[in-house]
Amino acid sequence: MDRIFYAGDSILTGSAIARALLEYAEALAKADTSATVEIPTRLDDGRIGRSTFLVGPASQLVSDAEPSPWDEIVDEQLTAYFREQTQRLRFSAPGGKASSTESTASDDGGPSSDDGGDAWVADL
Repeated sequence: MDRIFYAGDSILTGSAIARALLEYAEALAKADTSATVEIPTRLDDGRIGRSTFLVGPASQLVSDAEPSPWDEIVDEQLTAYFREQTQRLRFSAPGGKASSTESTASDDGGPSSDDGGDAWVADL
């Protein structure tokens, strides 16, 4: 598991999710754009929660590996989405801004967590 520190707070999530989110945040910053993303998190009592982040050029995210008594949070669809968006941003025209807005949920084939919750990701 990884703990993501953001804006004076922190959340615990799966290691692959944290790494993919940081790579996506870096690509957004380099493209001078931002996105609102929602990821599954592990609450203090072990239940699955959700956290929403605004990531972009001014984001300061830090991710640290952390041992946890709880199972790793895995969301392969969300991780793949972050990686696809990262690649899209990296290969977009220099100085070009990403401009599409997307809202997806698990029932329409978009990213979702293993707990059956919906994930929402939108480029701004």
